Amino acid sequence: MTIDYAILGILSCRSITGYDLKKIIQEIPFMYWSGNNNQIYKSLVDLLDRGLVTNEILHQESSPSKKIYTITAEGLSELKGWVQSAPEPPECKKMFLIQLAWSDQLNEEELNTMLNKYEEEIRMQILIQHEKNRRQPFSPDRTPREEKVWDMIYENIISSYENELLWVQKVRNEIFGN
Repeated sequence: MTIDYAILGILSCRSITGYDLKKIIQEIPFMYWSGNNNQIYKSLVDLLDRGLVTNEILHQESSPSKKIYTITAEGLSELKGWVQSAPEPPECKKMFLIQLAWSDQLNEEELNTMLNKYEEEIRMQILIQHEKNRRQPFSPDRTPREEKVWDMIYENIISSYENELLWVQKVRNEIFGN
């Protein structure tokens, strides 16, 4: 998936600036792009060239002008077509698994410390995701169904972290016989 569809999705809710897109992308946990300006503005230029978005320059007296981006009917159609397309298989890219694969280099204390640090990171992510869900960083006027979908997305993310905690406990039990 390219960042283009994330941008179209955000713009389907409201017209905004590239700067505001960056803030939203950085806040939403399942939008895994860095949200850097080059990535966003390159996509916006591409979407403009393809006629999927338009922009309007808003002149301000005491500040620089802003470009406000809006999705077009063609952009909405493109977004809908992508939403209806077959989903990609889930990915399992975890640096920790690579580290664990060669953890025989560590003594038991070092391995235990490594597992503790990973558990701590997972617990922190669970707290962060609960807080992000509570704050709803990007919550335009949602329909009840859309509200439920976003709640379920956060539930999926949190349950993945919770499952990872259970798995680490299993690893600990298998390795150390606890």
